[in-house]
Amino acid sequence: MYVPRAFAENDLEALQAQMLATPLPVLVTQGECGLIASHIPLLLNPNEGSHGTLYGHLARANRQWQALAEGAEAMVIFAGEQAYISPAFYPS
Repeated sequence: MYVPRAFAENDLEALQAQMLATPLPVLVTQGECGLIASHIPLLLNPNEGSHGTLYGHLARANRQWQALAEGAEAMVIFAGEQAYISPAFYPS
């Protein structure tokens, strides 16, 4: 994922705080079935593992669990605050 240097966050505590504040992240996998995305509740245990450990559950009917079992790559998106700032906001 492309993240411009000015917007990169590398502070583990800040990243974990965002994870804890986002109750319904998006799990995205890329496997033999292609891209699959699901909103699933995930719980973070910040004290388990070097960066923390995420726990969640996928329904049996959701093919995404099979993709993960087959070794699909995964990404979880914890969306933060979103807003649009109009160029008119800035003095010309």
